[in-house]
Amino acid sequence: MTSSGLPPMPPLSAPPLPALSSSGFRLSKEHLVVAVPVAVVAAVGGFLVGHYLTGRSCKKGQVNTCVSKDSPKVVHSFDMEDIGTKAVYCRCWKSKKFPYCDGAHTKHNEETGDNVGPLIIKKKDA
Repeated sequence: MTSSGLPPMPPLSAPPLPALSSSGFRLSKEHLVVAVPVAVVAAVGGFLVGHYLTGRSCKKGQVNTCVSKDSPKVVHSFDMEDIGTKAVYCRCWKSKKFPYCDGAHTKHNEETGDNVGPLIIKKKDA
């Protein structure tokens, strides 16, 4: 080797490995002090995110899921003279032509086992 005037360096040794139990996994008290709070924060965070996301999609027991949601109350009014001989109104809130029925209750009833149908108003025969 070259003589640079420096003393020789001692050989490097690898750091000692922790002893492994028979399962191959061992936690020290220091590991638990870090792992438990992290696990609790992750669990609480997951719960809150899930709760927030399900709360945004629909409120429990809500019937109207899409008609005039910006209004505090959905109200439609018709004059009897404007109805003609017959009018068919939606009661399931699924109609794309709301407040008129488009038959969407049929699919709703098949999917849910419900039995909702339209409100039919017709003039009496004279």
